[in-house]
Amino acid sequence: METIVHEIMEIITTGFEKNIKNLVETGQDISHFILSTKKNLDQVGAALTVEALKILDESVRNDKERKSKWYVKEKASPNTLATIFGEIHYNRTYYVHKKTGEFKYLSDEIVGIMPYDKMDLSLKAKLIDEAIETPYRRSGEKATEALEITGQSVMNSIRELGAIPNEAALMREVNKEAQILYVEADEDHVALQCGGCAEPKLVYVHEGIKKISKDRYELINPRYFGGMYSNTEKLWKEVADYIDNNYDYEKIKKVYISGDGASYIKSGAKWLNKGIYVYDRYHLTKYIKQAAGHIVGAEKEIWKALRHYDKKYLKIVLDTIEGATAEGTKLESVREARTCILNNFESIKYQYYSDYNGCSAEGHISHIYADRLSSRPLGWSKEGVDQMARLRVFKKNGGNVYDYMLREKVKVSKEKIELAQDMKIREKRKLVASGETRGNIEILSIGKCSQLQKALKSFRGL
Repeated sequence: METIVHEIMEIITTGFEKNIKNLVETGQDISHFILSTKKNLDQVGAALTVEALKILDESVRNDKERKSKWYVKEKASPNTLATIFGEIHYNRTYYVHKKTGEFKYLSDEIVGIMPYDKMDLSLKAKLIDEAIETPYRRSGEKATEALEITGQSVMNSIRELGAIPNEAALMREVNKEAQILYVEADEDHVALQCGGCAEPKLVYVHEGIKKISKDRYELINPRYFGGMYSNTEKLWKEVADYIDNNYDYEKIKKVYISGDGASYIKSGAKWLNKGIYVYDRYHLTKYIKQAAGHIVGAEKEIWKALRHYDKKYLKIVLDTIEGATAEGTKLESVREARTCILNNFESIKYQYYSDYNGCSAEGHISHIYADRLSSRPLGWSKEGVDQMARLRVFKKNGGNVYDYMLREKVKVSKEKIELAQDMKIREKRKLVASGETRGNIEILSIGKCSQLQKALKSFRGL
């Protein structure tokens, strides 16, 4: 312990003297001092982590229960682990079970370090958090300055995580007795490395909109669903299950389902009880302009026919526009828009219902998906598109990557818990937590009584 104390004291005092000298003598900005100090503290964090692993390893090696079941195979087996402090190098003891012949690094497994782990979970979570917003290479640079982490390493961490389920983020409280729900859907178009494009779907459920400032609104209790779905029935089943589990269906009068007319969106009205499909205004406006933008006053007449729910007059207007359009590309464009408007005529009327709030799916696709997936000239794999889409949905739902990864790790680490209980490590942890061992921590007790030590001692209440 004394060695680590001197090492830490040296890092802190030498680093501080150097940094304060540069600050005073060279007139550096305080930000430079802060960054330099952070590097010193990363060194301290790495040293303390190594010391903690050393103490735990010694505790296990000296444990009576361990001695009755496990032989020591190798006393000082080296290991390297990447952490947010940088790379740490430490030794651990390798054991073999007396009866089964099984080999284990017991102290590592007790604290969740598996034999194949090269990176600490907290660092992986930070890499993934950064990658949700920035390209893989840049996210490695932003996650830690103490290590050089390649974009490939970031991608590997995401692949290891797998596709996060849409229900992974904890559910927020909702108005269980809401009478009207709004479901909006759209998809992004993402370029693939192998050519073509992927179309990750986005669906979200909410209870309406509220004004938060001038010209700014937000959704009430939204919940998002997304990813790559070859079978969209699975997507709608997730949405239906969410509504079933969080709302009183007896109180619901309508479920408005808005989108761009894609067949998978229309099918949502069949999956969701009391579902009413509404063709969204953004795409309707787009096709009206496409059909009539080249003829003065024609757009106004189309809107007039739709507002009065007059399909006969609408056909007359569209036929007139088509007849006044010369053969060629423009005529093909007019015919495409005409077909789209007429095919969605029945669902357009709901836009004029007083309890319908419109559709913001296009904006949500841009913010949730396109900003990361399709707005930059990147090439993705289908697996990468699915994972990133789900990660961004997960964050939008308030999910925490580290918490999720830790929960998943605990699920597959029951053996680790049983191991700790077997050797009564938990009792020893309780002893440390109770404060009974604080007086024996050498880092707070040895050496000259410097100002730094006085400050350290104050943390233990001496």
